[in-house]
Amino acid sequence: QVQLVESGGGLVQPGGSLRLSCTASGSIGSISVMGWYRQAPGKSREWVALSTAPGITSGSNTSYAESVKGRFTISRDNAKNTVHLQMNSLKPEDTAVYYCNMRITATTAYWGQGTQVTVSS
Repeated sequence: QVQLVESGGGLVQPGGSLRLSCTASGSIGSISVMGWYRQAPGKSREWVALSTAPGITSGSNTSYAESVKGRFTISRDNAKNTVHLQMNSLKPEDTAVYYCNMRITATTAYWGQGTQVTVSS
């Protein structure tokens, strides 16, 4: 059974940094897309950053929501089935539960349990 375990959330002051990590266990196979999403209270879940395996797209292998461009960086370690999200210059509006997602095929994807990120002074 595949499980995604996230870590790295917490409370940070505005302007601070956090690094989220997500590791998949079990027989997950080749992961085409690793990504991070977030859901703030009273809002729908939104995508934050995606990392596509080399060869799947002709352009950049990473993409970011406009709201986090230049502040967040997604990276992946395929050998360890791990994805990271480095978050810098955090703002109060970044407060949310962050979820990792790993997509294997168009119809098969897995979600992490979520980790809380709170940006507050």
